[in-house]
Amino acid sequence: MDLLMIVMFMAMGAVVIVLMIGLGGFAKGGTFNAKYGNKMMRLRLLFQFIAVLLILLYVYLRGQGS
Repeated sequence: MDLLMIVMFMAMGAVVIVLMIGLGGFAKGGTFNAKYGNKMMRLRLLFQFIAVLLILLYVYLRGQGS
């Protein structure tokens, strides 16, 4: 497994973690959701964007080697 694949999986894991924290805060409600709910979803979008770029880069580089 190469470094790009490891970073790609870490980025996807970060998306899942932030999504779960955001959904948990939303389900529970209260002050955490009021204070951090919007920030968590924006952070998820950022991590998701990075993960998609890394996946595209990985696919592109793998296609170059064939």
